[in-house]
Parts: sequence; structure tokens; C-alpha cells
Amino acid sequence: MRVMVLVKATADSEAGVMPSMELIQAMGAFNQQLIEAGIMRDGDGLRPSSQGKRVAFDGDSRTVIDGPFEATNELVAGFWLWQVNDMDEAIEWVKRCPNPMLVPSEVEIRPLYEPADFAEALAQ
Repeated sequence: MRVMVLVKATADSEAGVMPSMELIQAMGAFNQQLIEAGIMRDGDGLRPSSQGKRVAFDGDSRTVIDGPFEATNELVAGFWLWQVNDMDEAIEWVKRCPNPMLVPSEVEIRPLYEPADFAEALAQ
């Protein structure tokens, strides 16, 4: 099962506050554990939404929206892509993760669709 693990943004991450050297080292060690366990496929941090863009779709119309975006707690500051056996394994790995922010934070785990999920639709 593939999952995307989303590190939710905070006011600090949206302000561009960089992590401490201690946190960088702790996250590096955690990432190394994920790699050695064969879990981690990819991962990275994202710059603040002030440096991002959104494209809104409405029929044939496309509208570009400049960041920053509101609802900081709904934004993503970083991600991992993991290959795990099941959601329980993903949860256990997230529980082992250092707090990815300098303040209280949240990490969201979302399963990815697999080709088999579309088999019925493709068979029609």
C-alpha cells in the first residue's frame, strides 16, 4: 500500500521559519530509518504558500491565484511517499517521527489509489 504522509503547515512554516539544526538532524536520522526499512520512496519540504500559485478551473476558464493561501492548518508544508503493508504500519512510523515543526503540529496519512482500484471502471 502506498501512502502520502502530509506534514501540515503552521504559522511558522508559512512565515518561512527554518527548522533548527537539531530538528534537521533528527529528521535526517528518521528519514534514514525509513530508507533502511524500505518504506520511503520520496519526500521533501515545501516553501511557504506565499511562493505558490493555484489554478482555479471552471469549464474552459483557468484563473491563476497568487499565494499566500489562508487556512494555514489546511496547507501542506512537506510530504513523504511511503510503501507500507497497511495503514497501521504507516501510523506506527508516523508515531516514531520527531515533531516536524518547532510548535505543535499535525501529520496526515492518505492512501493513494492503486491501478486495481480502477479495474471495474476500465472494464466498462
